[in-house]
Amino acid sequence: MEVPGQKDDERNDHKAMAIILAIDPGTSESGYVVADYETLRPLRFGKEDNATIIGIIGDVLGSSSDECTVALEMVASYGMPVGREVFETVRWIGRFEQHIRDGFPGTEIRYVYRREEKLAICHSPKANDATIRRALADRFAYGTRNGGKGTKKEPGFFYGFRADIWQAFAVAVTCHDAIEKEKGRIF
Repeated sequence: MEVPGQKDDERNDHKAMAIILAIDPGTSESGYVVADYETLRPLRFGKEDNATIIGIIGDVLGSSSDECTVALEMVASYGMPVGREVFETVRWIGRFEQHIRDGFPGTEIRYVYRREEKLAICHSPKANDATIRRALADRFAYGTRNGGKGTKKEPGFFYGFRADIWQAFAVAVTCHDAIEKEKGRIF
């Protein structure tokens, strides 16, 4: 989904812009967000079947003269038995990585674990999807109604976001903040 209210000249302004492509992988569908690195404003987002996500990766990395970091949410083991869905998700993470490494060598790939997201965004390992969404709304759309989604007439920062798109945005924010910490720009 292209961001509503954004003019074509804003979307296609090709001065050097760093972007983050963040993916929340799933067994058959994945959420994704392409965000401006400096502002973290979503430029493109959606939830698509995984084969389409492969195409979106190619589209974003292949058509962009911008510097791009890809952030993939990664599965972590906590010592508990896992089922078919986890293995299928891990398989898709590997397919996404292979597509990036084979087709776009030199692209930075970062893995973001769910626990990192919870700690970076909510400062608590007990955070859940609802608290992550609330923390993101407080950070990027503080004081706005309906968590920054807005309306069709007046779209907000998060207009069009739903389930896995929120998680992909959380991956982007966590990746961004980790990079900024490494550079000593935030603490």
